Amino acid sequence: MTEKLHKKLNDSAAMRWGALFVVAFTMMAAYFVNDVMAPLKSMFESNLGWSSSEYGFFTGAYSFLNVFLLMLIWGGFILDKFGIRFTGILSTVLMVAGTAIEYLGITVLASAEGVFLDYQTSVWVASAGYAIFGVGAEVAGITVTKVIAKWFKGKEMATAMGVQVALARIGSQAAYALALPLAGGSAEAEGGCPCLTTESVVAAGSTDLSFPLMIGLSLLVLGMIAFLVFAVFDKRLDKQNEGVAEESGDEEKFSFKDVASILGNKGFWLIALLCVLFYSCVFPFQKFATEFFTLKYNMDASLAGTIAGLPALGALVLTPLFGGVVDKRGKAASIMMLGSAMLIFVHMVYAIPTISATWVAVALMLVLGVAFSLVPSAMWPSVAKIFPAHQLGTAYALIFFIQNIGLWGIPVLIGKVLDSFCKVEITDPAQLQALNGCVCPSECADCADKCLVAVSSYDYTLPMMIFTGLAVSALVIAFILKRVDKSKGYGLELPNIK
Repeated sequence: MTEKLHKKLNDSAAMRWGALFVVAFTMMAAYFVNDVMAPLKSMFESNLGWSSSEYGFFTGAYSFLNVFLLMLIWGGFILDKFGIRFTGILSTVLMVAGTAIEYLGITVLASAEGVFLDYQTSVWVASAGYAIFGVGAEVAGITVTKVIAKWFKGKEMATAMGVQVALARIGSQAAYALALPLAGGSAEAEGGCPCLTTESVVAAGSTDLSFPLMIGLSLLVLGMIAFLVFAVFDKRLDKQNEGVAEESGDEEKFSFKDVASILGNKGFWLIALLCVLFYSCVFPFQKFATEFFTLKYNMDASLAGTIAGLPALGALVLTPLFGGVVDKRGKAASIMMLGSAMLIFVHMVYAIPTISATWVAVALMLVLGVAFSLVPSAMWPSVAKIFPAHQLGTAYALIFFIQNIGLWGIPVLIGKVLDSFCKVEITDPAQLQALNGCVCPSECADCADKCLVAVSSYDYTLPMMIFTGLAVSALVIAFILKRVDKSKGYGLELPNIK
């Protein structure tokens, strides 16, 4: 009788995995919006007249409010005080509102005059919207992480987190692969040379930069509805958990005193530092990767965008697989070390100017995809081993806050470095054709005007060296974390399923 009474909603595999897929769709939409502008850097310059510094400022704006107004930390407090449902709905509303403002910045206000602190009006408005979206997306991230910790406690937690990450990466891969086709028009429709590709039209400024973002906004609205559906089932689970907690007497509530306890934990700082260093080698790099591939490896922009999204595609399969290994075998700290070491190799080879074969670029992105799957599958479940459930929301929020310092600062730094130290002049006609996405036969009269149009070009050697240095630092922190785990007994090397 007691066993029957205590059977809860999340004891059903169908219910807990169904809940996971519902909230994962919300994050999938968030990841699509987060990445859909990344392959369009050249269009920001050609269509809106932005510089690399302005693009870097816009990209870094995602984390601006989270870092400087501590919005992620407040989001963690709200999550632990008011729960998953309230916080999740709030975060989805912020994502929708922020994306709408970003859309306004690159459409209605695209040609607005005025410069403030060296940045155009459109840059400021689009960045403000992206910053609001960033608050919602990051708070949604910690909320979904706590959802999994709650619904999969004592079950396939690492596998579930891996599946959620993998599904979210579908949004990223779709963004990188579809951004240019969604934004591009027909060259023939524009009256141009039939040899021009979509990328040529991009260079000529005859594309719709806003359309991919509008698709993302529509997905976010659907994601908000999906989370509302999940909230109904989560409320039922809470009612069941209340009865169990009352019988056992072990229910604990969050207190602001817990913040001091979290900050005083050495494991917290090591996980947080590893998180910021590791993700600073991945997400900011992907924001510039499409242009990097077109410049160094002479790829057309659509192919470069697809390759830039390969880590997300790899994560789709590998993150759940590695999560299953962590659940059954453990070795989370060792896995984090391995993933960090792989990042060093990737960025170090990218930094070598003489290695410019296309297959090398593709192979390195596949290796990065493996690393991108290894570390998250081990890192996020490890937090649940270090902290009790009533501190998890705040612990994740503080870690995400520190992560966002890198997600803000590194794109801004890379944009400044490109403008200040890495500009190069392209004069070779064949290279200009490749950069503008053209195959230009001799009979094409418009070739000189459209295929050989001047473009901004950069030498990415120095940025790649910066990413390599960050990856080395991540490996050092992962090594220290493994040593501390051994002395503190967090159990990071032990399996999750007992």
